[in-house]
Amino acid sequence: MSDTQHPSSPPYALDRDTDALLVIDLQPDFMPGGALAVAEGDAVVAPIVALLPLFHTVVATQDWHPQGHISFASTHGAAPYAQLPLYGGEQTLWPDHCVQGSPGAALHDALPREPLSVILRKGAHPECDSYSAFRENLGPGGQRRTTGLGALLRARGVRRVFLCGLARDFCVRWSAADAVSEGFEAVLIDDLTRPVFPQHQAETDRLLAAEGVRRATARDLVARP
Repeated sequence: MSDTQHPSSPPYALDRDTDALLVIDLQPDFMPGGALAVAEGDAVVAPIVALLPLFHTVVATQDWHPQGHISFASTHGAAPYAQLPLYGGEQTLWPDHCVQGSPGAALHDALPREPLSVILRKGAHPECDSYSAFRENLGPGGQRRTTGLGALLRARGVRRVFLCGLARDFCVRWSAADAVSEGFEAVLIDDLTRPVFPQHQAETDRLLAAEGVRRATARDLVARP
């Protein structure tokens, strides 16, 4: 891949055939007033929608948990945001959110469905969480199962993914890191995402850099002539 085709730093001239947009978890439960609210989460919706026409391949992910999911604090009688040792790692325990079929689990009303190539539901396994669009978290046996997204994108000729949505320090960051490990160039659109824990931004930035994820703003994305 030449630098002319895919520059490694801004501005990014988009190739509609080989670039994809990953829209992570634009769902009411992550919006202000939702069960797991992300501050200013609603502020990213309209600018994300404005980007959709620049891409042939748009993937929207959707947290889709069953009742009593292993990531819910209520399942363990614990306080939200506590840490639970699980399968050789640590699981953050969350307020009940994005329960299958609930209004809070729906895709945001302002996100049009027609431009979406794929809607990928994740976190549906009752015994395993899934932050990433590409792989579940550690599960029984200490393995991370694939969602199949990497193979699907390769089959469509995608070589680079741009990521936006919620939340920056969890599902967006994990999806970006796994995109790199799957062989894609990954670019996080920084102004089109928001974190659960803003106080941890420096640590998230450090992890993104270590994982090989590039960062840009929406203004850095330009349609190729």
